[in-house]
Amino acid sequence: MTVAQTNLLKNIPSRVDANITLGMVRTGKVGSQHLQALKDLTSFNDEKISDWLDISVKTFRSYKKPDSNIKPRIQEHSVIALSVIKHGIEVFGSIERFTEWLQKKNFFFDKKPPIEFMNTNSGIKFIDDRLTGIEYGDNA
Repeated sequence: MTVAQTNLLKNIPSRVDANITLGMVRTGKVGSQHLQALKDLTSFNDEKISDWLDISVKTFRSYKKPDSNIKPRIQEHSVIALSVIKHGIEVFGSIERFTEWLQKKNFFFDKKPPIEFMNTNSGIKFIDDRLTGIEYGDNA
């Protein structure tokens, strides 16, 4: 991880937290750097991340430019996604191991890969809850 990524993640909650996320969005603390971090921290392409955010690839790419006017729901979704990524890194020890887990079929996710749940805030919260379970000894 780069210094910029580490600094950005310091301000992201390590668990999905609606109050902190809302505060960040309402005070204008979420910007293009958060969307760029989704790309930089993961091995996923623009198409996959655009799918999570329910926007076109073209819109995602324009939102990664400095001074972009990003819709609040996209800001919120990006912070929540970064929160679960941060939590996943803490649980699995590396982004590589976490993304590997995200892409494997999982009993708790109706035998689908957890990554398929990244396109909704409640799906991300469910992933976050499973990560907490893993921390406390539940099976993955």
